[in-house]
Amino acid sequence: MKATRSLVIFAALNGALAVALGAFAAHGAGPQVKTLLTTGAHYQLVHAVLALVCAVWPGRGRLIVVAGWLAAVGGLVFSLALSAIALLSFRAMGAVAPIGGLLMILAWLLVAGAALRSQSDAA
Repeated sequence: MKATRSLVIFAALNGALAVALGAFAAHGAGPQVKTLLTTGAHYQLVHAVLALVCAVWPGRGRLIVVAGWLAAVGGLVFSLALSAIALLSFRAMGAVAPIGGLLMILAWLLVAGAALRSQSDAA
């Protein structure tokens, strides 16, 4: 399925960016920005992994693929918003970070819904 291949590629690049941001936070960032970068990298990496899980989910349907994309995009938006605040002092991105957070929450809820649906299909 082409959509899941794209999701795997996007999630993998997202994970690589998260590791790079985390490494910069650990080794190159000043103390004022370290926490924001670390938090952003953490959420981005966790949600890149969730996106990969969704991409390989057995019998994945539309719901789980959407969950994967929401996780990957949400993690990226959240991380980039925190990075813009930390590195560019662009405080307005504080209004964007919750959008990424909402996308990540929706992703987890869709995963739960997909799991419930697959459980009821098996019964």
